[in-house]
Amino acid sequence: MAKKLSGNGFWESSRMMLPEHKARIIELAHEQKKRQRIELDEQEWEDVSRAVAQSMQQRQPVKLRMFHELEELEVFGVVDRVDQLRGRFMVDGEWFAIQDIEGASIEGN
Repeated sequence: MAKKLSGNGFWESSRMMLPEHKARIIELAHEQKKRQRIELDEQEWEDVSRAVAQSMQQRQPVKLRMFHELEELEVFGVVDRVDQLRGRFMVDGEWFAIQDIEGASIEGN
């Protein structure tokens, strides 16, 4: 005995997705997860500069909130160098872009 199709019938039993549609759905999901870059005002940049300078001069660990499109990223460590010309700074031997800093705090404060 054949089973009768009910509700949306034929279409319910034969749903299909083209590879192009699947790729676009995945792409849209990634776009929705992207974070927006935060623009710091003058006072916030002064706080960041102070924290970076204090870390570099007094060898104190600093926590820097950094921009990343897909996740919340933090850099923790002592600032070794700042390269103003190239717009970057070094923490524990790794370079980071100054423009990506969204906030800073000296650890222990």
